[in-house]
Amino acid sequence: MPLLHPEEQVFQAMLDGWRNQQLARNLSFGTIEPRERLVRRFRNYTDAGPWAWSAADADAFFAEARAVKHVSHATLLGYQTTLRQFCDYITDPHYGWPDECQNRFGTHPIQVCTEWNTGRHVQEALGRPGKRALTHDELQALFDHADERAVAAQSSGRKGWSSAFRDSVLLKTAYAWGLRRNEAAHLDLCDLASNPKAPEFDGYGIVRVRYGKAMLGSPPKRRSVLTVPLFDWAVEALKQWVEELRPALAEPGNSSLWPSERSDQLSAGTVSTVFTRCRKELGLADGLDFHSLRRSYVSHLIEAGYDELFVQQQVGHEHASTTSIYTHVSPDYRARTVRAALDRVATQIRGNS
Repeated sequence: MPLLHPEEQVFQAMLDGWRNQQLARNLSFGTIEPRERLVRRFRNYTDAGPWAWSAADADAFFAEARAVKHVSHATLLGYQTTLRQFCDYITDPHYGWPDECQNRFGTHPIQVCTEWNTGRHVQEALGRPGKRALTHDELQALFDHADERAVAAQSSGRKGWSSAFRDSVLLKTAYAWGLRRNEAAHLDLCDLASNPKAPEFDGYGIVRVRYGKAMLGSPPKRRSVLTVPLFDWAVEALKQWVEELRPALAEPGNSSLWPSERSDQLSAGTVSTVFTRCRKELGLADGLDFHSLRRSYVSHLIEAGYDELFVQQQVGHEHASTTSIYTHVSPDYRARTVRAALDRVATQIRGNS
């Protein structure tokens, strides 16, 4: 059947089919939509349909991303993976696009991402060096600053001071239970529970995470994070928020742990903004982000002597190697570890002499 605008219509049909394929694989819309945008960008860059793309087009696109736009290695790998997967789809004979393009345009699509023009994910982590845990002093400064903002808002009689208090408790909760921003944002009152083995924490002995980071094509992972004595001070802050201040801010029937004046629940972006605002006001390093609270949680538990397997289960990592990437112990801790090892060797030598 002749098409009025064959190039545009066939390209859109390819994207629609690829979307359906990804939905059939149970991928989320949040994963699919950025991929589609990248493919459209590449199409606009080449000013040609996928049936006319070449490996040289991909070379030039990736080179511009690196040399002109200065994207990170991880971002570039994401571009390459997305474009490779789209080309895998349109070159698969099961979907009929090679024959369709050959009949309509006299050519067919090819795979433009090869081993010669794409990078490889050969490291466990590709994070930038500035992405690290906060030191104990930086954490203390962050929490003190968040508290001071709440106190100043209350003292001045400004409307919304309870929101400033909420933000302070939010930061402490994310650190004390090692939460990602999306995990923290989606907490409900029902996610707080007592631990029969630790009754001293009352109803705050367990935080149930229902929106953990999902594996590709799978629903969010769930886990239960136990409250540890190292962060018992956070229990008091969370308890005060839930029992004294939150009721005044939440609308009837709202079960979100972090309600706001504009919505029932804070978004993940707003959660990040809370941290970024305090970081900038304190003049802390730009590389620090909300996820640094989670890195700090892992590092400080390891420093305190908690078992590595326990820490891994607390933060919901599939592999121990991932947890080790998050660990940024202080120089003082490493020095104490070496000193303890030397003392053990010296004791053993004296015992054998």
